[in-house]
Amino acid sequence: MPLSVPDAPSPEQRPLVIALMGATASGKTALAIELAAVLDLAVLSVDSRQLYRQMDVGTAKPTAAQRQRVRHELLDLRDPNQPINLQEFVLLAQAAIAAEHQRRGVALLVGGTGLYLKALLAGLQPPAVPPQPQLRQQFSALGQPHCHRLLQQADPEAGARIMPLDAVRTQRALEVIYATGRPLSEQQRRSPPPWRVIELALDPPDLAQRIGSRTEQLYATGLVEETAGLIERYGSDCPLLQTIGYDEARRLLAGELDRPAAIALSERRTRQFAKRQRTWFRRQHQPQWLNGADLLQEAVLATQQGLG
Repeated sequence: MPLSVPDAPSPEQRPLVIALMGATASGKTALAIELAAVLDLAVLSVDSRQLYRQMDVGTAKPTAAQRQRVRHELLDLRDPNQPINLQEFVLLAQAAIAAEHQRRGVALLVGGTGLYLKALLAGLQPPAVPPQPQLRQQFSALGQPHCHRLLQQADPEAGARIMPLDAVRTQRALEVIYATGRPLSEQQRRSPPPWRVIELALDPPDLAQRIGSRTEQLYATGLVEETAGLIERYGSDCPLLQTIGYDEARRLLAGELDRPAAIALSERRTRQFAKRQRTWFRRQHQPQWLNGADLLQEAVLATQQGLG
């Protein structure tokens, strides 16, 4: 069956958002580029680490060739020492969505950062608390293990949702608590956006093998060298360097791990993270799972049905 480009929705229809989600290494990037090319859309990235410049290899950011083929937005917004909180991301993403709706009537969100997707699709409204640099310095001095324990005590819901090594989100949640006196989880109101939404998701049966191949590729294509450059620019205590891949590469450079051990640990942590992502998408969303022989055709048909 040949693929066709759906027409943009008529003016009386609400604009459409297609959200392509899935665990890391599930094939989102490749499918998103094909779908964007067929539908004449930009890829609006929803990835909490691809927001940052100079973090290309370790985040599996789309390559220069892929970004030449279709336009990508919400990448390379800030340097790694200038963290973006959820509220800031939502505002930037909403502007990008509005621009695509103005141009085509359809916007394509692609990513695996569940909370960011939920904030956009369900209209979560995070509290408007500006960054507190001095407070963040104190949290960094305390160390991530201690900060995460504090979060678990002060806001058990956020403590269960945020990974123990995720210093950026841990500090943000504590920052909100200290600034407002109320847990972050109590302050995330909802105001559903004025869009129709189609949720599509990938969950390939060979995900473990994909993760293994992806991890090997990251180390083979410069993850350690990229990490060394980031340490030189921003210091080894930069919170984003504690995330999966970068943390193991940092420890490899420090002599705490050899290369095989670093690769094995990165792969294990990625599998654990992917498991949490899959659980999130099944519990927090109701996507159409794409699992046929022609994923692109499935995605286009689902979009045509949504436009109809």
